Amino acid sequence: MNPHPFEHEVSFVAPVREQLLEFLDEHRAALGRCLDDLTEDEARRGLVPSRTTLLGLVKHATFVERVWFDEGVRGRTRAEIGIPATPDESFVLTSEDTIASVVAAHRRACDDSRAAIADLDLDDVVTGNRRGPLPLRWVLMHVLREHAQHAGHADILREQVLAAREG
Repeated sequence: MNPHPFEHEVSFVAPVREQLLEFLDEHRAALGRCLDDLTEDEARRGLVPSRTTLLGLVKHATFVERVWFDEGVRGRTRAEIGIPATPDESFVLTSEDTIASVVAAHRRACDDSRAAIADLDLDDVVTGNRRGPLPLRWVLMHVLREHAQHAGHADILREQVLAAREG
């Protein structure tokens, strides 16, 4: 990832909803770029004791999108959506998971998330989350936090993968 992962500055004077969505999209994009120019083996390389890999991080981010917007906003069950029951399972890679398929799934999930909230205001309450009713504002901040955290993980893992090429 480049040292300046953000495409542009978010306006200080834009409405809060617009600011939140811009920040979220910046972190979605930064995470999506972590797989750029990697081989399939590099994307799957395990560098920490957990299941966390670069490919797994993007797959997990897709799960996050589906849980918070498809389940939480639209009220669909995880079984209906076709996602794992737990966050830990969302890192598990199958033989069908490739850089192209995982990135495409993440982009579709992000597009679906944007569509799910297009007509909602920040103070609108969504009721599909297991925690109970939550304002959209809280959901957006939580998903922003998740993506920012995982984009940071991806920066470090990518740095290790690229360093191994030189080693």
